[in-house]
Amino acid sequence: MGEMVTYHGAGNAGEGYLARPAPGESRPAVVVVQEWWGLVPHITSVADRFAEAGFAALAVDLDRGASAGLDRSGQETRPVDAPELDRASVEIAGAAEYLAGRSGVAGKVGVVGFGAGGSLALWSATRSDRIVGAVGFYPVLPWDGMPTDWAGYAGKSALIHCCAEEPSSGDGALATRRAIETAGGECQVCDYPGTVRAFFDDDRPEAYHQPAAASAWARTLEFFRAKLG
Repeated sequence: MGEMVTYHGAGNAGEGYLARPAPGESRPAVVVVQEWWGLVPHITSVADRFAEAGFAALAVDLDRGASAGLDRSGQETRPVDAPELDRASVEIAGAAEYLAGRSGVAGKVGVVGFGAGGSLALWSATRSDRIVGAVGFYPVLPWDGMPTDWAGYAGKSALIHCCAEEPSSGDGALATRRAIETAGGECQVCDYPGTVRAFFDDDRPEAYHQPAAASAWARTLEFFRAKLG
């Protein structure tokens, strides 16, 4: 089990749920980015799963315990504008600095996010030199509020898990992959037939797809071990 912490990094303070791996040699680290509805138990459980797999994991609480842009039924509760996205990316960069500075962390940091958090995870790699690998689960692509400068991806890697509703052949995924590769990064995109957004969320039985979730998790661990190890 992890614990809530206040972290300082990249010139700002933030809060999040920190899950530590078993003591041992230096380990890689991962920032976990919430979906719209905040730091819910599903997201903290993802951080715990990363710790069990040998990563230090910090699930950022971008809304300080409040509910975010959608409720659990998927209904929009408030808009998210560009300044808010920028603030979130700064907090994610700060979380990466915090993890990189902890004892027992190897220094390389990845970021993973889900839904809207998947979009933030992919873009946050452009805002932090510490982040070298990013994974987006069914990200919202394209996202009109997201800045379009991807130059920070030079030498970095991304992995995008696409649901059937928004496949890799869609305009958003194609444009994102093209932007990352044009910037000098690598981008792998995987499709999961028969799935909807939130297929990884086992707290949402109407969306959860166990075979796809297991496959995406295995690919995510393989990706981070290769890029952060």
